[in-house]
Amino acid sequence: VEILKERDDTLVDIAFQYNDGYVENIYTYANNVRTSEGGFHLVGFKTALTRSINTYATKNNLLKNSKVQITGDDTREGLSCVISVIIPEPQFEGQTKEKLGNSEVRGIVESVMGERLAEFFEENPNTARQIVEKCIQAAVSRDAARKARDLTRRNSALDSMTLPGKLSDC
Repeated sequence: VEILKERDDTLVDIAFQYNDGYVENIYTYANNVRTSEGGFHLVGFKTALTRSINTYATKNNLLKNSKVQITGDDTREGLSCVISVIIPEPQFEGQTKEKLGNSEVRGIVESVMGERLAEFFEENPNTARQIVEKCIQAAVSRDAARKARDLTRRNSALDSMTLPGKLSDC
């Protein structure tokens, strides 16, 4: 998906693609300077991505059979992305310019991303369905891993102590 739009003297340029992997690769830039720690443009992107995918899934009844909720981490699993913004007066945090501090950029990126992604989903329903299914699978996997972790912790905690008759583990 490619997004290129100017709003309020800010140029937003985003390109992203999903793959079969499980790692997210997100690279952010502000005025062609690499912001390795992200900043408000990254926050706006993440918010819009999660909201757009959840909205599309809910609107098209894709979550009715699953018992999990899609989180931001689920929407970014297997995502490769480049986010670039060109703004009139960038404010970087730190001397090495690793983080963008312009808070108004968040709203701009969020609205542009939300609008364009909703349009893309409507124009490409098969791709949108595949993306949502990948996110649901990630959520199911995350939930199963959490349950297995909890069960392991619970069993190991109860094995180490001996409980009297009435208080023994069911």
